Amino acid sequence: MPDEGAAIRFAATVSYDGTSFAGSQRQANARTVQQELETAAAALFGQPTRVAMAGRTDSGVHAIGQVAAFTAETRLAATTVGRALNAHLPEDVAVRDVREVDEGFDPRRQARRRWYRYTVYNGKERAPLSRRTAWHVEGDLDLSRMDEAAGELVGRRDFMACSGPLEDGRTSVRSVFSAGWRREGCALLFDIEADAFLPQMVRRLAGAMVRLGRGGLAKEEFVRLLLQAEPGSIGPTAPPHGLCLQRVWYDEGYAP
Repeated sequence: MPDEGAAIRFAATVSYDGTSFAGSQRQANARTVQQELETAAAALFGQPTRVAMAGRTDSGVHAIGQVAAFTAETRLAATTVGRALNAHLPEDVAVRDVREVDEGFDPRRQARRRWYRYTVYNGKERAPLSRRTAWHVEGDLDLSRMDEAAGELVGRRDFMACSGPLEDGRTSVRSVFSAGWRREGCALLFDIEADAFLPQMVRRLAGAMVRLGRGGLAKEEFVRLLLQAEPGSIGPTAPPHGLCLQRVWYDEGYAP
């Protein structure tokens, strides 16, 4: 039987292979990361346990540094909670750095900075071992032009041009702190850090910059579309499996 005690708020860093998930947020008729976390927590604590997450990831998108928080009545130490949750979780989800936090800690609203990485495999042949985590793009890509375009993203502006549909009343203005491409062997890595991201934002940017690297889009046109901010005008949308949430930062409350 679970060891009942005072209500404690916990935060944890969550990693998952997004291949078999319909996204991170709970859905009525689909398998999600939130659902698996809540199922594991309910099994551990013996009662329904609501899990909040730092950000929403789409179907097929991965995470190394997603952050989740939940409250439970228990006397178990945070390290024990982490081990026990992992015992209940499936192989494609795991938690680490489980810690007690203030009872009001909100992993989404209190997040100050998020880091995503998009990976392109730019080899001549397929790479079976990276087929779930990288978009295979054949042919020459001008990485320097792609990196120059990424530099134009830094700053605070309306990023509606690279967004999917938004809920009513939600702003499309975001602050990008850094963005750039680099090569590691056959892998081209696009790293971008911002205060928050719009739906499909990183994937649309990655798709557009790959197009630019192939010579199908001029940097000036990329910048014009970005500043014009017409909904969904930047793309195409890169496949989800190349995208991974790397880390979420907080000013206080949780520091993974």
